[in-house]
Amino acid sequence: MRVLAFGTYDVKAHPRVQVLIDGLREHGLPVSEIVEPLGLSTAQRVSFLQNPASLPRFVGRLLRRWSVLALRAVRLRGAQRPTHVLVGYLGHFDVLLARLLFPRAQIVLDHLIFAAGTARDRGAGDGLRTRLLGLLDSLALGAADVIVVDTPEHRELVPARRRDSTVVVPVGATSSWFEAPGAPEREGVNPLSVVFFGLFTPLQGTRVVGEALRILHDRGVHVRATLVGAGQDSDAVHAQVDGLPSVTWQGWVDGAELPALVASHDVCLGIFGTTAKALNVVPNKVYQGAAAGCVVVTSDTEPQRRALGDDAVLVPPGDAEALANALAALAGDPATLADVRRAGARRARERFTARAVTEPLVEVLTR
Repeated sequence: MRVLAFGTYDVKAHPRVQVLIDGLREHGLPVSEIVEPLGLSTAQRVSFLQNPASLPRFVGRLLRRWSVLALRAVRLRGAQRPTHVLVGYLGHFDVLLARLLFPRAQIVLDHLIFAAGTARDRGAGDGLRTRLLGLLDSLALGAADVIVVDTPEHRELVPARRRDSTVVVPVGATSSWFEAPGAPEREGVNPLSVVFFGLFTPLQGTRVVGEALRILHDRGVHVRATLVGAGQDSDAVHAQVDGLPSVTWQGWVDGAELPALVASHDVCLGIFGTTAKALNVVPNKVYQGAAAGCVVVTSDTEPQRRALGDDAVLVPPGDAEALANALAALAGDPATLADVRRAGARRARERFTARAVTEPLVEVLTR
C-alpha cells in the first residue's frame, strides 16, 4: 500500500492536509508527496471563480502548476506508483487531474468545503456562478473513490448515492499546536487574555466578537484581546473596537509563529456566525486552540457541542451579549478558567491529534 499526497495544496495556509498526512504516517502507512502550491487562499480562489474577468489568470496559474505535477507524476514507475492518491484540501480541480494521471489508484478527496456553499456563505446568491460552482462540486465528488469530510452535517450534503463512499474525519491539529508553550496560570487581578485569528468572514461571526469586546469595555470589565487577520468583515469590526485600549490588532501571523501566539492567551475564540455553513462546521481554530491549552469559547452548535462536550464554553450563535457574559465570567473566576483549560487540553490530546482523527480514514483505506 503506497499513498501519494497530491495537488496544489499549501500546508502553511491550510494545515488540515498536514494533519491527514501525519495521521496516516503515524498509523504506519507510507505517504509520499507531489505538491506544487497554488499560492491562493480560499477567499482568493472563490473570488477568482466568482469574477469571470479574473478567471483566465486563475486558469493560467493552475495549468502551470499542473504541468509540473504531471511531469513529476509520470516519472513514477513500477513500485513507485501509488495505490492510493490523497488529494489535499481545496482539491476541486486537482482531483480531476489525479483521476487522469492515476487511473488505477484509489482517489481520496479531502472535500472539506463545498465551493457553492462557500460562495453563498460569503454573500453570493443562487445565480449562474453559484450553480457553476455546484457543478464543480459534483465533478470533484464524481472523480473520487473516497470522499473525506469533517462533520456528519457535511456528509449529509454529499449526494445520497455517494454517502457510502464518504468518511468523516475531524479537522484536528498538527503537532506544533500541542507543543506550543502555554499561558501561565492567572493570578490575582491579571486581566483575562483572549485571542481570535481568522479571515473575518460571516461564518466566523467576527462582528459578534467586536460587539462583545465593546460591551465588556462599556461595563468596565478589563479583558485583553488580540485580533489576528483581516477579511470581509474586518472594517466593520475595526469600527466596533478601534479606540479600545485593551484590543490589539495584528496583521496575519506566520503559520510557524501562530501556535505560540495563541498558546500565550487564556482564551481562544472560535466562530459565532449564524449562516448555514457556520452551523455545520467545527473550525480549525477550535481544535488548535484546545491543543494549545487555551479555553475555547465558541458557538453552541450541534457539531461543536459534539466535538467539545463540556470541555469548552459554548454560547448561542450570533449573540454578542452572551459572549460578553461568558468572557466576563471567566475573567472573574480563575479556578473555573483553569479547570476548563485542563479539560479542553486533555480532550485535545485524546481526540484531536493527527493519529486520533485519521482512524476512520485508515480503517477505510485498509479494508
